[in-house]
Amino acid sequence: MKRLIARELRLALRQGADTAAALVFFIICGTMFAFGVGPDPALLAALAPGVVWVAALLAALLPLEKLFGADFEDGTLDLLLLSGLPAYLVALAKACAHWLTTGLPLLLMAAPLAVMLRLPSHALPLLLAGLVPGTLIFSLIGTLAAALTLGARRAGVLMALITLPLMIPALIFGANAVTAPHPLGAFAFLGAILCLAVPLAPLAAGAALRVAVE
Repeated sequence: MKRLIARELRLALRQGADTAAALVFFIICGTMFAFGVGPDPALLAALAPGVVWVAALLAALLPLEKLFGADFEDGTLDLLLLSGLPAYLVALAKACAHWLTTGLPLLLMAAPLAVMLRLPSHALPLLLAGLVPGTLIFSLIGTLAAALTLGARRAGVLMALITLPLMIPALIFGANAVTAPHPLGAFAFLGAILCLAVPLAPLAAGAALRVAVE
């Protein structure tokens, strides 16, 4: 599994356009919200957690269509599944690679975007702490959606229809963790969602990969 993650990271470094596109989209999306609502600092500060979370969610979707696509087309996915590595570990490795190449850069870029949106300094650690499990959830659920839509026509549209409803709970609790008077409850729900996604999403994605290559 470590070798597979290392392979995915090498490929991501060679094809850095996908990660760059996700980061640029993240910044542009957050900036457009600021232009749309106006320069009022109080209004921007109130909207900042939701804007950052929505922008991160949408940006995380961008590389998903290619997550399994290239390996499926050139036969690499068949070889991976025939190598003896369980399908759910292949899916888990893809999810880890997606987070390292997309989720982690988005997490790092969230701080300057939040500062630009006038988020108070005391709320910034809460935002970043929530985005850690949040981006992991996005990667796990996104990997599941990418596996379910593998080989389908208009996979990007189907992927969005699958992922967005499943990611809404993480979005709600993540944004609420920044604004709620007592954020521990929101963090507990984020942790519970992550604990469910870690075992279930790779298992379901692995089963979908088996079906796709048969």
